[in-house]
Amino acid sequence: MTTIATQPPRSKPFHQEGMNGEQHLLLSDISWQSYVTIGNALSDRPALRLTFDRGNLEFMTTSPKHEIYKKWLSRFVDILAEEFNQPKISAGNMTFQREDLERGIEADDCFWITNEPAMRGKLTWDSMVDPAPDLGLEIEISRSVLNRLDIYAALRILEVWCFDGMAFRIYRLQADGTYKQVQESQLFPKVPMGELVRFFALIETTDDLTITRQFREWVRQFVAKA
Repeated sequence: MTTIATQPPRSKPFHQEGMNGEQHLLLSDISWQSYVTIGNALSDRPALRLTFDRGNLEFMTTSPKHEIYKKWLSRFVDILAEEFNQPKISAGNMTFQREDLERGIEADDCFWITNEPAMRGKLTWDSMVDPAPDLGLEIEISRSVLNRLDIYAALRILEVWCFDGMAFRIYRLQADGTYKQVQESQLFPKVPMGELVRFFALIETTDDLTITRQFREWVRQFVAKA
């Protein structure tokens, strides 16, 4: 994740366009109610993500590559859960908002795994009652202007998995409320998650069914060791 060292002037919007066609627009001095209203008005635009951090509102459009990687990373989680016989709930890019923290974020996908029983059958998330997701997925084809990891940490999301097109990283929430980069996920122990990169590399040369079968066979090597 990226932290911007110098914030743009608060009176002017900040815009940047990534090399892959993704665009970021940052507005400052935005009230919580304005953020919620804007989010509701744009809720039917799946390729647009909104991130809110204490008055700063970022709009981000996603690229085709972003969407393809997102779909595959979600599929990998589905296969891991199936092979580990681990019940889960996925909520896609559901918006998570905490007015008391003045923060809101939309993951590329999110899952309740350890806390699956608490969310079973629920179609909405109540920040005052329900647990945060155990896992958030982040595709980082272009860098967010805001520090999204800080927002995930404030929301107490247990793990965040990030893929930027070249490297795969896992961040685990620590007791002090910060993330530490780790090599293995506690949600799917003993699996060398860094090797996911080679399955992403197959996307441009291999059909979906073959990738799925190869990934499943790879995962099965580690289920017995967990």
